[in-house]
Amino acid sequence: MVDVFLRWKYGSPTAPNHANASSVDPSPDVHAYDFDIDILDIYTTATSMRISRLPTTESTAEALVLNGYLGTTPISPSLAISLKTLELLRCLRLYKPSFSIEAFAKLVCHYYMVPFRRRYRTALADVFDIYLTILRNVRERVSDALGRNTPNWRVLNACPPCGYELEDEPPLTFSRMYCMDGNNSLKRLAPVGNRKAGDLRTFTESDYYLSPDFVNRYAHEVQARQLPEKIGVPEAHGDDSADNYDGDDSQNPEAGDPTDGGDLASGCTTNWKAAASEEKKRMWGVFEETGIFASACRHALILWLIDMVRSGELAKYPLAIVAKVHEVLGARTLCGYDIGCSFQGTVLSSSLGADFMRLQSRCCVNAFHGYSHNYACQTRHHPNVIEGAGLEDLETLERIFSSSNQLASVTRYASSYRRRMFIDMFFEQWDSEKYSNLGTMIYNNYVQALDIINTQSIALAEALQSLGLSLADLKSFGREEDEYFQTVGQETPWDEHAMAYVELLQQLRDVRTQLDNASGRFLGATPVDYQFLPPVSGATEYEADRSQTRKLETQRRYLAERYDVLLREVIAMEVKMNIQARWQPSDRPYAETVQYIKTRKYQRALGKLQKLVVQRLFELHKLNLSQTAYRVRTHIAKSLQTRCNAIRNAVSAYNAAAVALEPPRPTLDWSKVSHYGFLEEFNLLQDTRADIRDKPWAKPAVRETMKLARRIERAHEEIVRCNVEARRLHTSIRDEDLLFGAVLDDMKARQDLLHGAVLDYCTRRRAVNAHLLACIQNYIHSMVSPVHHLRASERVHRYLQSGVHQNSTVVCLRRRRSWNGKRVKGWSLMMTTTMRETSVGS
Repeated sequence: MVDVFLRWKYGSPTAPNHANASSVDPSPDVHAYDFDIDILDIYTTATSMRISRLPTTESTAEALVLNGYLGTTPISPSLAISLKTLELLRCLRLYKPSFSIEAFAKLVCHYYMVPFRRRYRTALADVFDIYLTILRNVRERVSDALGRNTPNWRVLNACPPCGYELEDEPPLTFSRMYCMDGNNSLKRLAPVGNRKAGDLRTFTESDYYLSPDFVNRYAHEVQARQLPEKIGVPEAHGDDSADNYDGDDSQNPEAGDPTDGGDLASGCTTNWKAAASEEKKRMWGVFEETGIFASACRHALILWLIDMVRSGELAKYPLAIVAKVHEVLGARTLCGYDIGCSFQGTVLSSSLGADFMRLQSRCCVNAFHGYSHNYACQTRHHPNVIEGAGLEDLETLERIFSSSNQLASVTRYASSYRRRMFIDMFFEQWDSEKYSNLGTMIYNNYVQALDIINTQSIALAEALQSLGLSLADLKSFGREEDEYFQTVGQETPWDEHAMAYVELLQQLRDVRTQLDNASGRFLGATPVDYQFLPPVSGATEYEADRSQTRKLETQRRYLAERYDVLLREVIAMEVKMNIQARWQPSDRPYAETVQYIKTRKYQRALGKLQKLVVQRLFELHKLNLSQTAYRVRTHIAKSLQTRCNAIRNAVSAYNAAAVALEPPRPTLDWSKVSHYGFLEEFNLLQDTRADIRDKPWAKPAVRETMKLARRIERAHEEIVRCNVEARRLHTSIRDEDLLFGAVLDDMKARQDLLHGAVLDYCTRRRAVNAHLLACIQNYIHSMVSPVHHLRASERVHRYLQSGVHQNSTVVCLRRRRSWNGKRVKGWSLMMTTTMRETSVGS
């Protein structure tokens, strides 16, 4: 069928041989095998068609394809749909993923002026599956002809700025930067009662998906670890992504999530693990696939996909991605993950830990998610502080998921085969669009970096001069700040025992006071001249007196027993802590511990306030997403009203705890708490044992200067990476053009049946490459022209002087890797061309 399709679309180079075969056919009537069939053709709206069939045609299906139609069944079809109609449906779905086959069937019925019938949708869906299968086979043959059929070719070469390494290029801190995350929008309902009915096919033709067998190798790397207490802190995207721990624990009670191998004491881990309620966990039982776990390079081209099956975001999914990165991409990779801080500990504690360290890999948090992590995490894992990360925010998948959510309406009730087919079709088109945008992205990144250096370098120089500091001082402050935040808020073992001992003493003293009062009331109810006499009052008065006496006696007895229990615990702790004399309120250790308890109460109030503010920020972000459903937005708006009241109450509790300290801590007001920039100050407020107000890095002016210096440093790194990526992209385009020319000439000389398909692919690709070369031309002009604007940054001037582009000239160095990702020996290409020649498009 594929050969027949190619003959119909591109013509057959061996047509004369077929003509000769038919001329010697003994049959006197060449139209004896013609037949009529009902058709659907949105272009002609014809209802039937006379199909010409040569005697040499082997089947009815082949005859239909040679005439431009595809039958609904392989043998004796009663209806055929034109290939042009199917191509129109495919193009509509490429650019509007939410456009369903049923909607297209209704459109066809509208043009035919007939009522819609469900059988039309079924026929279109079945034929469309076959049509896409034919196109996939054609693409596979085209890839084979171009030498792009090796394993992992797409991952290694689909993004030339990431993977097309050149000789003599400046070294990069990270050879590749990629991100990964889960998304639960592309769910699919499970069959009722696990019934096996309908479409039982399995879509295995995609090279985006990792196999379940590979993923399940890491299913038991991490065991589930529950939180010690329930803390309802959603930190995620709600319905847009699977950041919440929403696994169906009843299905896999021992499976761990990506944070279970990390530090449980981390606030980031606590917030992430406590995201979903028990009701939401049980809800996933109705879905077979609960979403996808995806990974992409920094230019938004997809690396790999994994189906999350009857679970939430388990550890095995990101671990499988990391394992594949180690296998295919190699060393010095930077992974952006919304819980990358905790997940790095999970990787190191798994079987991948040794390779992770050997390959010098690293995990970090995404830029936006990082601002919701505690500041101690931000000082180490935020992209802004990582040398070599440039200006990359690693929030690529948030933008990808915002677009892929359009598929949710057509995959929720689809079969497993069609769900995967539609997802594969979407991401193939996504990669094609992102490839055509590579030049614009590199150019915009370069302009952004130049703008930061040009506008902020002057401010940095003035700030350093006014503060009397240098760049070396700022780096020293950064190291001191990082060391401080790694220990802030930690309690020593002595603090914990002293706090427990003093709390017991306070309880013992309170119970002693209550016992004395209860005993006094009981004894006070006894007459002074008490003597035993039989009751002489009435029955009602006697019962009341007896009831009151019994209540007093019960209360006194309970407090006495409670006092004895506390006294035994106090004595036990004194023996354990080797305390010779019981602490009194006037003793120094007692007073210090009481102050410590007040501090702990203060820190807890601060933590609760921080939790509510972070939750509010994510809900505000969610409320503005275009793909958020109306009911979800309404629910979030109502919860925000409740959240604002809760924050106001938390502010009041914090202020009460702050005033109780000695000396009192500064109070907060609602306007300050509601600002996003306030988040990083939470950790500064937590340390009450050491006064850090005199530390240079704790002063607002110095902190802003440190941020500014880091931003400029990242901008310089971005310029270096953009220079490297522009050279890689230009060289890959020129090499690809030579490859296309050689392959097309060879196929044309051999009169290969596939020549038309390869020519079609090369023509489209060359048009895109011409656009990319024009973007590279703009990039080079931006490198040369803005030099005189950068007087405030001598380092930028040095970068431009030592760059690869001199006098509007592009230097394409020797290629180090062939199209299959392997090193080339004995053959290289050296090109030096002016931009005027490049702009022609070749």
